Amino acid sequence: MLAAAVDAEGWADEVVVGLRSVLVVPDPADMPMAEAAVALAGLAPASSPAVDPRDVRIPVTFDGPDTDEVCAAAGVDAAGLADMLTDAVLEVAVVGFSPGFPYLSGLPDPLHRVPRRERPRTVVPAGSVAVAGGLAGIYPQATPGGWQLVGRTDLRLFDPATPPFALLTPGDRVRFVRATVDAPEQVAEPSGQVAGSPGQLPGSTRRPLFPPPGVDVALVVDRPGLYTVVQDGGRRGLAKMGVPPAGPADPLAHGLANRLVGNHDGAAALEITATGPVLRSAAAGYLSVVGGRPDVVVDGHPVAVGHVVPVAAGQTVEVRLVRDGLRSYLAWAGGLVVPAAVGSRSTDQLTGIGVGPLLPGDRLGVGPATGSLRDHLAADPPGDHSVLRVLGGPHPEWFPATALDDLAAEPLVVDGSSDRVGLRLVPAAPIRRKAGELDSQGMVTGAVQVPPDGRPVVLGPDHATLGGYPVVAVVITADLWKVGQCRPGDRVRLVPVTGDDAAAALADFRRVLSSGPIGRYPVVAG
Repeated sequence: MLAAAVDAEGWADEVVVGLRSVLVVPDPADMPMAEAAVALAGLAPASSPAVDPRDVRIPVTFDGPDTDEVCAAAGVDAAGLADMLTDAVLEVAVVGFSPGFPYLSGLPDPLHRVPRRERPRTVVPAGSVAVAGGLAGIYPQATPGGWQLVGRTDLRLFDPATPPFALLTPGDRVRFVRATVDAPEQVAEPSGQVAGSPGQLPGSTRRPLFPPPGVDVALVVDRPGLYTVVQDGGRRGLAKMGVPPAGPADPLAHGLANRLVGNHDGAAALEITATGPVLRSAAAGYLSVVGGRPDVVVDGHPVAVGHVVPVAAGQTVEVRLVRDGLRSYLAWAGGLVVPAAVGSRSTDQLTGIGVGPLLPGDRLGVGPATGSLRDHLAADPPGDHSVLRVLGGPHPEWFPATALDDLAAEPLVVDGSSDRVGLRLVPAAPIRRKAGELDSQGMVTGAVQVPPDGRPVVLGPDHATLGGYPVVAVVITADLWKVGQCRPGDRVRLVPVTGDDAAAALADFRRVLSSGPIGRYPVVAG
């Protein structure tokens, strides 16, 4: 298989298997896109290691709210529908969309007539069993969704605290069984061991946060601000299980803030949206705030953004309104420490993985400071985010030949429903595209999807890993920081560029990141 062959090469950040496609995402620092294309063209498919498929029985209560619609489409009654689903031997084709979500093939022919809902639900309850487009699926978390709901299970399909995290893997054989009060939560054969249990991913309702044992407290949250979360470099290599990458919405400001205080680019820092928090320092240390030009005060005294700021134990730090853009980043020397989930300290808005938005009383830990403090930024980070440079998307056959030129012709307005999952754009006229949906396939941050309503959505760092809307363009890596700074009501243009332009822009981005922090903070007098 192609996916196995790419995995064996070791140069791809992500290899995501869709229903009829494989998405390969190289690290452009290690493998430029042109070289990756050549490598893929010369790659012979490899055989996956021989693994005996598991037989997994999943207890289901068949009482879904869409049962009547599904029965009408399939030509059966409710009892016949339950019989069809329990008689079928299903196979996990791929895992994606959200963490642990299985796409199950093998439904009987009458159920292939069941379409997706005309209007997707904004929230599908966790554990919902659904069918659509000839496939069955189970929603491991409460997420949006457009499949028809026919039942529910208490089984936990994804556990962010326990590797390998996802219960089901491609190739597993799945049987639905009618749930009873004394039915086991899950049975996997031939091992016979219980591999799952009821539960939810962490959500916004939780106790105040404490750092892991042995980690010193750096900051205590008095007021959290509008939406303040911890973000590190994000999650890599897990999209094949449906885990979004997360990480900073503005990787430039996040990286500059970390480098000022001697951290590596991917150290955990606070991402502040619109209005920042009020924090009390529990220990002396050094911080920096970069991005959005907010007013920052320490014990009521203004301090400079884009500089290293010393903070004594007991002082209060307040980050006020973000004035230029949408987001700011606060980094602390040594990096912030909160409990990790699925290999990262980042919070993912789509699925709830991570500690979630800060709450009053939360305590943030700090790691050991290892790098040298700089002093300040040579210049403010770029602030103009009105032009997003794009490359043509992978689905030109879905759009008119003039689609990219049409996108660039006039500004699009950022919709108020935009968030870290996606930047929703409102064009003067809907973007034209063919009717229908793609077979679900891998998606990347920056992909410009076009739903049937013709309003494009630029995928953010918390996007679903698989998607069924065609992609007209992809925002270049060097401009992803701009997506994170777009505010509701902003007007942006999507401007096509060449691959050479994108490579040159990425080199410029890296120069700004490496040469921005200058000087050396005078920790020791003289």
